[in-house]
Amino acid sequence: MSDPKVTSIVLVTGPSGAGRTTAINVLEDLGFEAIDNLPLRLLPGLVSAAGNVAPMALGLDSRNRDFSPAALLEVIDMLEAREGCDLSVLYLDARPEVLLRRYSETRRRHPLAPGETPELGVQRELSLMGAIRDRASLLLDTSDMNVHQAKAEIEHLFAPGGRNLALSIQSFSYKRGVPRSVDMVFDCRFLDNPYWDKNLRGLNGCDAAVQAHVQADQRYEGFFARVLDLTRFLLPAYRDEGKSHFSIAFGCTGGQHRSVTLAETLAKALAEEGQQVSIRHRELQS
Repeated sequence: MSDPKVTSIVLVTGPSGAGRTTAINVLEDLGFEAIDNLPLRLLPGLVSAAGNVAPMALGLDSRNRDFSPAALLEVIDMLEAREGCDLSVLYLDARPEVLLRRYSETRRRHPLAPGETPELGVQRELSLMGAIRDRASLLLDTSDMNVHQAKAEIEHLFAPGGRNLALSIQSFSYKRGVPRSVDMVFDCRFLDNPYWDKNLRGLNGCDAAVQAHVQADQRYEGFFARVLDLTRFLLPAYRDEGKSHFSIAFGCTGGQHRSVTLAETLAKALAEEGQQVSIRHRELQS
């Protein structure tokens, strides 16, 4: 168990094109507070103000306005000596020809040679970053990795036990339209509607009586079992693909009874299996 009095900080650095942005994104998905391209002069104040909070991932490279190897080494020394700070320096590296190929593919100008050839920029940056590379506590060469493999390696370094896909489940009313940016939608309007029972009309799908009414529909059990099996099948597949979040929505006419019941029941079943689940009932919260 981690010490709550210790703040974990990962400095993510390396030559442009080696995968620093990918690493920052993965760490953010793992729960780190991620800040990219932070000016070095602001870092000590940021760490002091942060206190004992969530772990931080800080992206630092030669694009920083006040970057220099000496300045970054001073920051590393300062953080290593700081009480209550658990520092890791993650250095993303790649062979020169790989960095050059990646720049050729994106057709971007190299930050250290904006008006010259990318070859010169790569050479300058590798020379500049050499001292930082020597101080790295974690070195990851991405030369022979695609983006999915790089993500998996970074997850292995910082979440050895693996991570669950963050799952959000919500309910909604078709009268107000399908929620935007939802990965999978299920229509619950074929189930018996508690709205027509005057004793249930004023309740919602969070209430046991409403849930019992919906679940009494002979079609409910088969529907729910198939949805649960499909979700169990998809979540590991999307996680392996590198997806960090998956959203499921249940819709019914008013967004009060049937969709809420399905969302609540599915969220409970998956949470009991150890899945990280958040839930939102759009029509109950609006």
